[in-house]
Amino acid sequence: MPAPLLDALDQQLIELLARDARVSNRKIASELGVTEGTVRGRIKRLQQDGLIAFTAITGFEMGKRAQLAFISVQADFQSVREVAETISKIAGINSVLITMGQFNITAICLINELAELIALTSDQILPLPGVRHVETSIAVKTVKYNSRMAKITRPEAIEDQD
Repeated sequence: MPAPLLDALDQQLIELLARDARVSNRKIASELGVTEGTVRGRIKRLQQDGLIAFTAITGFEMGKRAQLAFISVQADFQSVREVAETISKIAGINSVLITMGQFNITAICLINELAELIALTSDQILPLPGVRHVETSIAVKTVKYNSRMAKITRPEAIEDQD
């Protein structure tokens, strides 16, 4: 599937929504110098194309004693994508990343009890074909958490920083 083409207006719209997703279409239109209908149409297209989504981001306090847990997985090189896809379908897993280094997959989840993490790793991840080793880490104190760390950035902006 080819990468979506985002023009300057799309980029500006995304940047405004990334700062405050609750901003009104009228205010966006005024700031960008376009009609409210244009803003509404662009937002609808970006949502339909899966490029943006609106959701409420909950804090860790929403869980009883929720703790952020990281599951580092060492999988056979030829099995990495398949293992990552399988892990992503496990209930309770919030994020799955293919990484470089000693571990080539990192899964992130919130747990309320250590038994949940043990069940995830020992019963569901470790037995998967292609998985060689699993290690877990639990965040004991959150010093900084930025829920916008996966913000969409134009490739040109990344190249300009190099």
